[in-house]
Amino acid sequence: MKNTISILIITLLFFSSCKNKSKENNELTTNTEIKTEKKDIKKRELEITPIEHATMVLTYENTVIYTDPVGGAEAFKEQKKPTIVLITDIHGDHLNAETLEALDLSKATVVMPKAVADKLPELNFLESVILDNGKTTTVNGISIEAIPMYNLREEALKFHSKGRGNGYVITLGEERIYISGDTEDIPEMRALKNIDKAFVCMNLPYTMPVESAASAVLDFTPKQVYPYHFRGTEGLSDVALFKTMVNNSNKNIEVVQLNWY
Repeated sequence: MKNTISILIITLLFFSSCKNKSKENNELTTNTEIKTEKKDIKKRELEITPIEHATMVLTYENTVIYTDPVGGAEAFKEQKKPTIVLITDIHGDHLNAETLEALDLSKATVVMPKAVADKLPELNFLESVILDNGKTTTVNGISIEAIPMYNLREEALKFHSKGRGNGYVITLGEERIYISGDTEDIPEMRALKNIDKAFVCMNLPYTMPVESAASAVLDFTPKQVYPYHFRGTEGLSDVALFKTMVNNSNKNIEVVQLNWY
């Protein structure tokens, strides 16, 4: 009888040990999966590098986007070579032929409005796409939509006429990113939907005051808004006031200030 009880106890202890080991292995596997998933998510994060004023570099996985590259090759010496170049307008703070000629664009697709294409010199780029307002193209699996950009105020109509330049909405992974270009608070901006990150200009006399920029942002409610292109003839616009105006009305919109100047 004693032998039978001993055998039962040993058997129970054996199965209990196996069950605990199985649980530990399952927990280890689950933790490994979680860590791997977090690592993959980190790899897919968008990196934003402000260069100056309207010029920036967006890096997402193997996609490197130069937006309005100006400042010469020196401004991009620490950046990866571009796979996409977005140009919004013909003005010198957006289109600079010397910079484009100095950069290695051999693997880049240049997306631009026709007005820009008409002013470009011969460049050694992989491909070019002329995009009109309201049109969409796909480059290397990245959706790029051209959004109108133009002035509304009577005294500013001479700066940016409707149809000449492009703002852009680009889709990187799960995020929709809006780049306003030189514009005012136009209906097309106010009507934007599902924007995750918005780069919005605000400089006088060329684009719009901070009050108009804040009003438009409160209409299309991006998750994050990045004031950029905010140097005008009288110095820098009051981006602190812009942040206050936005967050006093909607605290869910994150205003992110980067070092543009």
